[in-house]
Amino acid sequence: MRILVTGGAGYIGSVIVKKLIENKHEVVVLDDLSKGHKAAVHPNATFVESGLKNLKDLDETFKQFNFNAVIHMAAYSLVGESVEKPGKYFRNNVIYGKSLLDAMLKNGCKKIVFSSSAAVFGEPKSVPIKENDPTIPTNPYGESKLMFENIMKWYSKAYGLEYTSLRYFNAAGCDEEYGEHHDPETHLIPIIIQVALGQRDYISIFGNDYPTDDGTCIRDYVHVSDLADAHILALRKNGIYNLGSNEGYSVKDIIEAAREITGHKIPAKESHRRPGDPAVLVADSSKIKKELGWNPQHDLKSIIKSAWLWHQKNPEGYKE
Repeated sequence: MRILVTGGAGYIGSVIVKKLIENKHEVVVLDDLSKGHKAAVHPNATFVESGLKNLKDLDETFKQFNFNAVIHMAAYSLVGESVEKPGKYFRNNVIYGKSLLDAMLKNGCKKIVFSSSAAVFGEPKSVPIKENDPTIPTNPYGESKLMFENIMKWYSKAYGLEYTSLRYFNAAGCDEEYGEHHDPETHLIPIIIQVALGQRDYISIFGNDYPTDDGTCIRDYVHVSDLADAHILALRKNGIYNLGSNEGYSVKDIIEAAREITGHKIPAKESHRRPGDPAVLVADSSKIKKELGWNPQHDLKSIIKSAWLWHQKNPEGYKE
């Protein structure tokens, strides 16, 4: 298949592109490099440096390559920033996403795999979370992902769009070649590793009064390579699927595991809650395992170890 990966120079997108190429697909990466890195683009992928807001480039890219499918990764994804700047998130994640769908349909491409998020659920009524549980986002980031899911639903009814929405829980870990490099970095595991590398003095724990055993947020972590495998499987199936490990780990659990793996003390300081953070997000991923045969290969220690190895080799991240 000939596949367009929007945001393919980013953390998860780069690993998806690698896996697609290993599976003999032809891949075009569309990325404006506002969040991604040119060095993260696989050498066998065709790279188009542009974004979804550039409608002329978008249309010309579809006309040139005649895609069979799109994997849509391009989005803003900082929960705290979305609370402060909701307009930025609705513009980029919803309006520009709709532009992508319109360009697809205009050029005869009707299959999309969408990078969604567990943030669509908000504060869950029960754990683990199932795909058909209530979706009541607690922040504009989650709302923007849910809005785009709903747009795809109505485009499917009206225009025959085929879509698969993958609701990630916490993507983590690194591929041997492609790792996690954000500016600013907001994800827990790479921040912890920055402390172990001496790049930060301590890790901040945002909130110690959540209704959990140790008072800190609980999250479900899934390795980026396992996420990438799910996208390839999703090319042949329509639907909505959770992607997680079915296991929940608190912030303090992650810090302790990282201390063991890295051999560093990793000082921690408790701070106030961040706005929009639910207490517990843990996936029920049985649907994608049953329907698509998804079989994640990495546990928590494997995830942290893979991140530690990549960041030791690339302490400053990508050079470009």
